[in-house]
Amino acid sequence: MICDICYVQVITDKLTDEKNFVADADTLFDTICCGCTDINRPLIDDMAGSGE
Repeated sequence: MICDICYVQVITDKLTDEKNFVADADTLFDTICCGCTDINRPLIDDMAGSGE
């Protein structure tokens, strides 16, 4: 879940494939704003292997 502004940037930078899968999560998280990062914190932590 990302805001409209971040969505446009992600699509413009072609960070997703035709099924909206992201090959480089680090670049994605560097691209999205702080608000989107905060909203997605549980997902980011899970992807990073956090055991919490």
